[in-house]
Amino acid sequence: MFSTSVIELSKDSLMHNINFLKKEMGENVIISSVVKGNAYGHGTKEFVPMAEECGLNHFSVYSADEALEVFKSSKKDPRIMIMGMVEGDELEWAIRAGVEFYVFDLDRIQQAILYASKQKRKAKIHIEIETGMNRTGFSGEYLRSVFNIIKANQNALFVEGICTHFAGAESIANYVRIQKQLKTFNKIYKWFVKNGITPKLRHTACSAAAMSYPKSRMDLVRIGIMQYGFWSSRETFIGYINDHENKSDPLKRVISWKSKVMSIKSVKTGEFIGYGTSYLAQRDMKIATIPVGYSHGFSRGLSNQGRVLINGYRASVIGIVNMNLITVDITNIPETKKGDEAVLIGNQGDLSISVASFSELSNQPDYELLTRLNYNIPRTVV
Repeated sequence: MFSTSVIELSKDSLMHNINFLKKEMGENVIISSVVKGNAYGHGTKEFVPMAEECGLNHFSVYSADEALEVFKSSKKDPRIMIMGMVEGDELEWAIRAGVEFYVFDLDRIQQAILYASKQKRKAKIHIEIETGMNRTGFSGEYLRSVFNIIKANQNALFVEGICTHFAGAESIANYVRIQKQLKTFNKIYKWFVKNGITPKLRHTACSAAAMSYPKSRMDLVRIGIMQYGFWSSRETFIGYINDHENKSDPLKRVISWKSKVMSIKSVKTGEFIGYGTSYLAQRDMKIATIPVGYSHGFSRGLSNQGRVLINGYRASVIGIVNMNLITVDITNIPETKKGDEAVLIGNQGDLSISVASFSELSNQPDYELLTRLNYNIPRTVV
């Protein structure tokens, strides 16, 4: 294999997480698998077929290129929803392919009507409502115009859903703001229904909201980070275990990242290791190089802080993380040899290295670290 590391995806772990989420959400709530950002670094083309085998058939993406990737990767007939960017030829393709998409400005609605009318088919739209996030979505002043346009063009538009996004459901600090958003959304939804437009689906919840605000689950939940085995925040996890007798984490990590020892050498006391003077050997040492660096997603912030697993032991990263390699201390792992497995994320023997441990050391949230994993690292389902 022409690669210096490999990412493994556990199908059993994904199945476990999906079963947990289905139980929590209830049987009538659709789980939309959020696979933006290359499926949160897990790899869209590998993850989507695996998710389909585990019973999911609705996928949410940010942009048209991601939607196309899901479309190509799927082994079945998925429902795909674009939550962000889709314009021009992309919009024409989405309508032709039956891909659903958010509308949050009048220009996109007008474009959708134009392309749908040309194709003599209906565009499947989700009306995004501005409820307090102040990012995208129709605010109150535009709702009457939106309503009138949709009402007059029902031959070209099908209202698949009405939605909004919460401004930080993973933090209790935003509780009042979230409750206000939820109230605003429900009020606007009722207004649409009262005036003759009933969207097929209502959806507001991401992973954090789905767990912390049960009333936000509605007809569909957009589950990203949790399906991969991670919590949106420590607060969200603590909130969950506080309500349950079993205090263990009910989620299983889907991802593992592995490389191997590339070379081994000895360093004398008083020698600097790597670029600059950030690490000085305080004793005679044995070091190993691992062919993974910041170009692969192993953050430079892990210089002199990160850990890897080798032969059932933790080995500390020493010196500066390079573009393509890291150096680790194996002085106390004397049996290490060239070619030995090096686990960057995942388990080896009784030890494990989690994405969270990376996050704490490099000051990156799980989301950022995962999505920075290089697209070219081979992904394989195990």
